[in-house]
Amino acid sequence: MASSPLAAASAGDTYAPPNPGEPSLAGSVATGACRDDAAYISFDVVLTDGPAADQSAPVSLVLADGANSVTVPLGSLDEGRLQGRVLWPGASVDENGRGNGWPGWEERGGTWVPTDGGYAWTRGDITATLQANPSLAVPLHYPMSSPDCVTAPRGSAAAVAGELPATGSDPAMPLAIAGVGAAAVLAGAGLVVARRRRS
Repeated sequence: MASSPLAAASAGDTYAPPNPGEPSLAGSVATGACRDDAAYISFDVVLTDGPAADQSAPVSLVLADGANSVTVPLGSLDEGRLQGRVLWPGASVDENGRGNGWPGWEERGGTWVPTDGGYAWTRGDITATLQANPSLAVPLHYPMSSPDCVTAPRGSAAAVAGELPATGSDPAMPLAIAGVGAAAVLAGAGLVVARRRRS
């Protein structure tokens, strides 16, 4: 008579269930965005393969530049996901939701002036890490100004030209290069005219 699988197992055998996958935030993102002249961080955080206890874990975003750091609470996961936006550190809005404060800027006597305070360093070359056990490094840069939405006081050079990240190029550089190129073209044209007159 054939024996059953259970009867065939020896008394010393133990059952080892398969290990679940490691929890991951892969695919989660954080991006700088401008809305009503205010700088925001938009985020979409997804936890995969995490235990049930972590499906509602708190989420934060840590910004750092090697010398400074700030932790921005984002909220808690809801069934393993969290989406939304928060003001960029140092940014503020008025009662209508329009930007009235920007990192690295201070109003003095009715005039906005640049300053090293107010999380000015977050507009430079920074690292960003989403933390929800586990953690994930994500690319993030301070949002640039545009004709429709500024991330610096209106009328300032940063608002007019837009700001590039610290690792980017100087916004004035293309104009300088263009000016040098134009001067070279004019100089070349003058040389051709002079040669024709001599001949």
